[in-house]
Amino acid sequence: MTTGRVNPQFRLEDQGIEGLGNVYYNLIEPALIEAALKRGEGTLGKGGAFLVTTGKFTGRSPKDKHIVKTDSVADTIWWENNAEMSPEAFDVLHADMLAHMKGRDFFVEDLVGGADPEYAINVRMVTELAWHGLFIRHLLRRPTRDALNSFIADFTIINCPSFKADPERHGCRTDTVIALNFDKKLILIGNTEYAGENKKSVFTLLNYLLPEKGVMPMHCSANHAVDNPVDTAIFFGLSGTGKTTLSADPARVLIGDDEHGWSDNGTFNFEGGCYAKTINLSAEAEPEIYATTHKFGTVIENMVFDPETFELDFKDSSLTENMRCAYPLDYISNASETSLGGHPKNIILLTCDAYGVLPPISRLTPAQAMYHFLSGFTSKTPGTERGVVEPEPTFSTCFGAPFMPRRPESYGKLLQEKIAKHGATCWLVNTGWTGGAFGTGSRMPIKATRALLTAALEGSLNEAEFRKDVNFGFEVPVAASGVDTQLLDPRQTWADKDAYDAQAAKLVKMFAANFEQYVEHIDDDVKAVAIG
Repeated sequence: MTTGRVNPQFRLEDQGIEGLGNVYYNLIEPALIEAALKRGEGTLGKGGAFLVTTGKFTGRSPKDKHIVKTDSVADTIWWENNAEMSPEAFDVLHADMLAHMKGRDFFVEDLVGGADPEYAINVRMVTELAWHGLFIRHLLRRPTRDALNSFIADFTIINCPSFKADPERHGCRTDTVIALNFDKKLILIGNTEYAGENKKSVFTLLNYLLPEKGVMPMHCSANHAVDNPVDTAIFFGLSGTGKTTLSADPARVLIGDDEHGWSDNGTFNFEGGCYAKTINLSAEAEPEIYATTHKFGTVIENMVFDPETFELDFKDSSLTENMRCAYPLDYISNASETSLGGHPKNIILLTCDAYGVLPPISRLTPAQAMYHFLSGFTSKTPGTERGVVEPEPTFSTCFGAPFMPRRPESYGKLLQEKIAKHGATCWLVNTGWTGGAFGTGSRMPIKATRALLTAALEGSLNEAEFRKDVNFGFEVPVAASGVDTQLLDPRQTWADKDAYDAQAAKLVKMFAANFEQYVEHIDDDVKAVAIG
C-alpha cells in the first residue's frame, strides 16, 4: 500500500526500490507522530513533543562515513579526511540493503536543502522510522503540497537502522555505515538510529556541490539586525560551541542555527529548522529554545523524563551529554521568514577552549581569521561523537572537518575571497573555560559572552582600547561595558600564573604543529601570522 502526496512519475519503484511493505509519502507532522506512536517508536510528551531514544548511538559516527571513489570525484575529494569505498563494494551494499528492506514499511519525505532557489537541491529521504521522517521535515525545507506533484529528487538518502553492514563484504569499517555515491546521487545509512546522520549527510552533499558554483558552504549559525538584513552576522563553530544559543538573540532576526551558504546574493540557510542541545537548558537563560521543548512535533532526543508527569530532566545526562531537540525554524519567534540575509558584516569564529587559555573575544585581521578558520581549534564536547566523554581539545578545520569532502584550502580560499570582496570584521570568541583548564576552571559566563557579542555586532567594541595578545598576536579589548575586566585577560583569571604560561605555550605549539599541513597551500599573508 502507498499513501500520501507524491509525483506519480517518481515513486520508489521508479528508482529500483521494490517489494516494500507499506510506503507512506510525505506525511505531515500529525500523521508521522501517529504512525510513530503506533509503531512504538517513542512517547508523546507535554505540549505534543515527541520523546525518543536512539539506542546504542547517541551521536554521529564520523569514522563510519565513506565516499565512493569514482573517476568523477577521485581528484577532488580530501581522502585523508574521508574514508573511501569502491564502486563495486557500494553496489553490493546497495543490493543487500534493498533486499533487507523488502516487506518492511518505509516513510518517504521529499524536501529541499537551501533557502536560495538558485542553489537549492531536492532531496528524497527514505526512512525506516516514522520519527526520522518527522525529524527531517523539521531540519530540511518543506515544499508546498502542490510542488510535490512534480517533485524530482537530485539525491536520495536511504536510512535503514535495522540493516547491519558487513565490513568484509561492503568495504566499510564496522557494521554501521554511511556511504555517499556522488555519481549515483545516493546515500545509504545503516545500523544507527541517531537522526543527526540524516541532516549531516545533506550538509556534506552541499559542501561538495556548492564550491563549484562559487558558493561558500559554512558550518555556522546566522542572524541579522531587525529590519536590516544587510547587517548580517555568521557564527562558525563545532557542536557545543554555542552556535544555536548565541545566534538565537531576541534583539536580532535568526536566519538559521547550523548550516548556511554565502553566495553572490548573500547568506542563505540550508535548513528549515534547528537541532539544539538541551543539556542544562533553562527558561531563564534560553527562553526561546526552552519553549520549543514543549511544542507540538518537536523531537526530543535522548532526554530523561518523568514517566508520570512527562517533565523533562535537563540536567540528567545518564543517556548522553548530547541530548537534543529538533524543531521547525518558525518555533523561534524572531526567525526570518525567508531564511535569507545579506553579506556578513561580522564573522565570529566560536571555539570552546578546554585549556582555559584564550580570551572571551579577540579581533582578527583577515589573515588571522583565515589562520584560525583553517585551524578550527575547539574542544569536542561529550556525546556529540561516540566515545567523547569529557571535553577533548581538537583541531577541526573549517570548524567542520567531518562534513568537508574537499580539501580545507578550497573552503578557506572561498572565504578569503568573499571577505576581501565584501568586507567583514572578524572575531574569535571563546565559550570554553576561564580561570583554569577543564576540571579546574569554570565555563565562560554566557552573560559576558552575550555582552561582548552585542558590543561587537553593534560596532561599539571596535571603539574600545585593545591590547596585543602575547601568545597569539590578535587584539583583545582591555575593557567592555558590563564585563569583568579581569575576564578579558585570561592570565589574570588563573590563580597560578606560571601554570597559565605553561598551558598557553603548550597550546601555541599545538597550533603550530597542526598548521604545518596547510603551509604549502596558503598565501604569504596567512603564513606570516602563523604561530610558532
